[in-house]
Amino acid sequence: MPKMKTKSSAKKRFKMTASGRVVSAQSGKRHGMIKRTNKFIRNARGTTTLSAADEKIVKGYMPYAR
Repeated sequence: MPKMKTKSSAKKRFKMTASGRVVSAQSGKRHGMIKRTNKFIRNARGTTTLSAADEKIVKGYMPYAR
């Protein structure tokens, strides 16, 4: 049986935590920052964990990242 392939786009965008959650960058910060509030910009720093539904999709893209 051949090895399964990891989606290249997923391995560039997501990382797995030790407990098996999926970490990604905060969304909504690429452009249009002038119209965003300071509170939004401040809260959207760093990374965040995905919701359970999104996590399930991403784990399918990365079969060996567990």
